[in-house]
Amino acid sequence: MLFNSVQFFVFFGIVLGLYRLLDHRWQNRMLLIASYIFYGAWDWRFLSLIWISTFIDFWCGGRMQRAADQRSRRRFLMISVVSNLGILGFFKYFNFFSENLIRLAEAAGWNLHPATLDIILPVGISFYTFQSMSYTIDIYRGELKAHDSLLEFALFVAFFPQLVAGPIERARHLLPQVARPRTVTWEQVCEGSYLILWGLFLKVFVADNLAVVVDNAYSLEAGLVKERVWLGTYAFAFQIFGDFAGYSNIARGVSRCMGFDIMNNFFAPYMAASPSDFWRRWHISLSTWLKDYLYIPLGGNRHGTTATLRNLMLTMVIGGLWHGAAWTFVLWGFYHGVLLVGYRLAAGRLGGARPAHPVVAGAAGVVQVIVFFHFVCLGWMMFRAESLTHFGQLMAAMIWQPPGLEAGVTGIIMRKVAFFAGPAMAVQIVQYWRNDILALYRLPWVARGIWYYALIMLILIYGVTEANDFIYFQF
Repeated sequence: MLFNSVQFFVFFGIVLGLYRLLDHRWQNRMLLIASYIFYGAWDWRFLSLIWISTFIDFWCGGRMQRAADQRSRRRFLMISVVSNLGILGFFKYFNFFSENLIRLAEAAGWNLHPATLDIILPVGISFYTFQSMSYTIDIYRGELKAHDSLLEFALFVAFFPQLVAGPIERARHLLPQVARPRTVTWEQVCEGSYLILWGLFLKVFVADNLAVVVDNAYSLEAGLVKERVWLGTYAFAFQIFGDFAGYSNIARGVSRCMGFDIMNNFFAPYMAASPSDFWRRWHISLSTWLKDYLYIPLGGNRHGTTATLRNLMLTMVIGGLWHGAAWTFVLWGFYHGVLLVGYRLAAGRLGGARPAHPVVAGAAGVVQVIVFFHFVCLGWMMFRAESLTHFGQLMAAMIWQPPGLEAGVTGIIMRKVAFFAGPAMAVQIVQYWRNDILALYRLPWVARGIWYYALIMLILIYGVTEANDFIYFQF
């Protein structure tokens, strides 16, 4: 059941209608059933995995709360972590490691036949696994008390707006909202409706239209052409932003219409001037999860420069592997680790020196943003490539291949990319300039009405009507 489908809006309309008629206790019961229906629409068999994670983490959290000593608390934490990572590892990485073991053995002259299974990746498993697991980790750290209602905890794990592609919520933020009665105001409905509209625009106008450009540019069957690959790489940067940020905005908007506040997952990421700045703006829920539950426990920046750089690299490689069982994702994570390390070392050498004149400083800032955007685009090429070989072919076409398109054809593609990516970039600039994710929502009512009208007309005229999957469903 896709956010960009008529089916979903019929489903949400029914849920919202029932929600307004019920009291708090029955609202939660109805939302839990609705969340399971929403997830079961993909494959009802995988509901069992959500139930397993829910029951294990609820039980482990309660036992940790009542444990008499630290050793017992640690034992129940390990049950939770091993269970969650075991399920995630089996469904997401079993075939990847099995196939690579076979290849490694063949390279050494051995003939191995380990088991390989036709395993289907359950949609959203990486998201809800991390969300559920953070609950038990926070209890173990003493930052959260175990919840006493299984139903409310189950709704926290399976809450349908953010179930399959985030944001990855923390129990200390979302669970209290589940537990207490909610009052939906007119302002929340208006804000939620705007977020849904903006999210749909990012998906059906920006992402789905640019997907055609990217698919043509990266297709080996059609042949790789220098100009197409360059423009396709820029297009993919905005395709993946429109696709993922579109989902996150719709999730936030749907939640807001029911009185819930879930975290913002994006804030003008292509205005970032450095890797650390980028990860404060892109997929914020994952980057903060990795920082809190991986980077800091590894030691963070507390044990000297060498240990800090090691921890950054390890965190980013694991973050890359979180996205999928492929070497391209490992390379992408490693690449972003190198960027983080390189920028950190360069900042240390420069000592944070900045131009004194404000105009010069502003121009330098713009240059930094443009330069880093191109670093990000190179990373997106790794992310989008079907294999390491494919990535090498794309790089070769960009660097070594002579121009292969007529100027008129190149101009058509450039205008198409600019037309569909331009609004997304313009909004990021406004959000960054005003330091407000809802900057355009807060415009005076006349300007806001014009903005809404423009979004609706662009969706109706140019939006892709076919309900295409969101990219992050595969993770």
